[in-house]
Amino acid sequence: MRIATSEFYSTSLATMENQQSQLLQIEQQVSSGVAISNPGDNPLGAAQAVHLSSTSATLTQYASNQSTALTSLQIEGTALTNITTTLQSINSIASEALGGSLNDTNRAALAKQMEGYRNELLSYANANDGQGNMLFSGFQKTSQVFTDTAGKGAQYNGDSGQRVIQVNDTRQIAIGDSGSSVFLSVQPLGSQQVPAGSATNTGTGVIGAVTVTDPTAATNGDSYSIGFANDPVTNALTYTVTDNSAVPPTTTAAKPYTDGAAISLGTGMNVTISGTPSGVVTPPAVVGDSFTVTPATAAANTNVFTTIDNMIAALNQPSQDNATATATYTNAMTTGMAALSNSLSNVITIQASVGGREQELQALQTVTSNNALQTTTDLQTLMSTNMTAAISQYTQVQNSLSASQKTFAQTQQLSLFQYINP
Repeated sequence: MRIATSEFYSTSLATMENQQSQLLQIEQQVSSGVAISNPGDNPLGAAQAVHLSSTSATLTQYASNQSTALTSLQIEGTALTNITTTLQSINSIASEALGGSLNDTNRAALAKQMEGYRNELLSYANANDGQGNMLFSGFQKTSQVFTDTAGKGAQYNGDSGQRVIQVNDTRQIAIGDSGSSVFLSVQPLGSQQVPAGSATNTGTGVIGAVTVTDPTAATNGDSYSIGFANDPVTNALTYTVTDNSAVPPTTTAAKPYTDGAAISLGTGMNVTISGTPSGVVTPPAVVGDSFTVTPATAAANTNVFTTIDNMIAALNQPSQDNATATATYTNAMTTGMAALSNSLSNVITIQASVGGREQELQALQTVTSNNALQTTTDLQTLMSTNMTAAISQYTQVQNSLSASQKTFAQTQQLSLFQYINP
């Protein structure tokens, strides 16, 4: 096959230029330590580098989100600890008010103490995270989550929203709890029924705590009322129990009242009433004194500020040397303590939830940190120059270029004229 001189020159020149280009590329890789300066250097490696860089950026964002979420939950956890302590202090005052022989002055002094704790609780309910974000406002941007209504509880200005943040590819975590869930709600499970006596009672009947005899009874969540009346024939004091949750409400037949005896509520609960309720019926009422037992989740039992205000009002109401007023006071405090106990249990439950979320975030931080380190290592391995391989390749290409140059020089001297004119 005949090879033209021009073709030989072109091929040789292209080969040496390519080898020179390879040498320059390897020199750049060695001097910079970067194996892939542009996609053309290694298309597959460049694509992998883009993916790893994207993954690294995502993990960095998740790490930032996890840190933000953990800080928010730690601030909320501190607030909930303070709230729990305050509610426990209020509960201690209520226990003291019921447990001893106190006069009106003593009770008024306890009311002042309880009012101070109540105001402290309100300040915790309106706490922020130090950056102007209210802890318990839900989604609402408000400067005051709860507005004091002076003796009538507190008005909630937020909503039931729960802010969340993305902490990994598949997990969003709540970074707060609404004021309605903390201060205006109780847990449906594990809470006790709330007994109460009517404020218009004229006798000395005092209702006690509810006892659950069968936790599986379907009627345990019903609302009951107990009414007293005098038997029209014997004038003996009797009572009836009405299940107000039944459709229609059902009322038992009148039964003789015995001081301190258990009164059945449905098939799974009972309650005791001591003292002497009044059985005098004043029309249009159909019973005399009345009492109720309502579920913990009933609207009247869930607002912790209303519960506290009702106990403060009872403590401030004079009842010394007045049996009826004393019974009314005792019933109000019994009601308040039952509702307060449910509210305290609710706060403790939420506090435990916050602690669980903190632990989850700490575990996620460890996983994210390890993944980020591995991704960074993989990216550095991919992008960094392998010095041993690069130097070996440089030597190989350099030798090839030297051989090409020598071959070209020697071939260039070949000519028929050397043989014609020796």
